[in-house]
Amino acid sequence: MIKLLSHLSFVAITTPDVEASVDFYVNQVGLTEVAREDDRVYLRCWGDYYAYSVIVVKGDEPGMETMAWRTSSAEALEEAAKRVQAAGIEGEWFEGRGIGRAFRFTGPQGHNMTLHWDVERHRAEPHTASIFPDRPEKRSSVAGAPRQLDHVTVATKDVDSFVQWYVDTLGFRFMARTVLDEAPISVFSVLTTNEKSHDLGVVLDGSSRAGRINHYAFWVDTREELLIAADTLMENGVPIEYGPNIHGIGEQTFLYYREPSTLRIELNTGGYRNYVPDWEANTWKPSLGSNNMYRNGAMPMSMTESFPPADGPSATEEGVPDEIKDALLNPYAVQGRG
Repeated sequence: MIKLLSHLSFVAITTPDVEASVDFYVNQVGLTEVAREDDRVYLRCWGDYYAYSVIVVKGDEPGMETMAWRTSSAEALEEAAKRVQAAGIEGEWFEGRGIGRAFRFTGPQGHNMTLHWDVERHRAEPHTASIFPDRPEKRSSVAGAPRQLDHVTVATKDVDSFVQWYVDTLGFRFMARTVLDEAPISVFSVLTTNEKSHDLGVVLDGSSRAGRINHYAFWVDTREELLIAADTLMENGVPIEYGPNIHGIGEQTFLYYREPSTLRIELNTGGYRNYVPDWEANTWKPSLGSNNMYRNGAMPMSMTESFPPADGPSATEEGVPDEIKDALLNPYAVQGRG
C-alpha cells in the first residue's frame, strides 16, 4: 500500500456556546482566531503551518463534527477515497475552506473523517512574523500556549475492529494496545500516520452512541511549558482533570483539562519517535503502566466520559462479569500491581 495519509490537519468540534469556547481557546489556551463563517470560528496555534487547525462549530452538545487528515499527495487523496468506497462506505466530495477539493465520510463506527491534499498555508502579518524563517509566526505570549495540534482520541464499542479497518483501508500503523488484566478485552489502542507514537487513539466505549470523541490534544515544546500551562490554568480557575504525568504507551508527558462545553483537551510533550516500517504492536496491560508510567495512581473516573454524552446503557449493564466492571469503567486505571 502506498502511503496515503501524512498527518492530522484539523479538528472541528461542536459546542452549545461558541463564544464561551472561543474566548477560552484564545485567552486561556493561547490560540488565535483567524476567521468566522456563519456559525463556525477558525482558530490556529502559533506553530501551525496551515491557516487553521481547530474549528469551533455551533452544536447542541459538545462533540466532534469531523477529524481531518492531509494525504501524502493529490494522487493519494484519490486512492484513499477509492479504498473507502471499495470498503462499502459512501462518502462525498466537497470544496472546503482552505483545503480545496476534499473527501468526507463516516467510518464504520460512526466517526466523521475528512481527507484533503490542498491547503492554505498561514502567512503571518508583519507584526506577527517570526524572526526565525521556519516558524509560521511568533511564539504566543500566552503562558504554555501549544505550538500545534497533535492528535485525536475517539471512543468506539469495538477497539480491535476499529483498528483493523483504519489499518486495512487507510494505511494507519497500529502501534500499541491495552488489554485488561482481568480479561482479554481491548480497551485502548493507538495508531499513527507518521513517526509519532500516535495521532489517532481509540478507547473502548460502553455506550450505544456511535461516533463519540474522548479528547483531542495539542503539543507543547517542553515539559516545563506543560507545567507552566497547568499552573496558569489553575490560577485562572480552570481545574486540571488528570496529570501532569507520563504515559507508558508513547512516553509523553500529559495534562488533561476541559473547555467550557465540557469537552476534554490534552496537552502533550516529549515521547519517542518510531520509524520502523514493519513495527508490530505490543500489548500492554493497565498494571504495566500503559497510561501512568510510574504505576502510582489511578486515572479519575471522569476520564471515561466521552462526547456527546452517552444515550444508552453502559457496557457494565450488558452482561459484563462483575470482576471486570470496575476496569471497564476505568480502562486506563492502575490496578495496584506490577
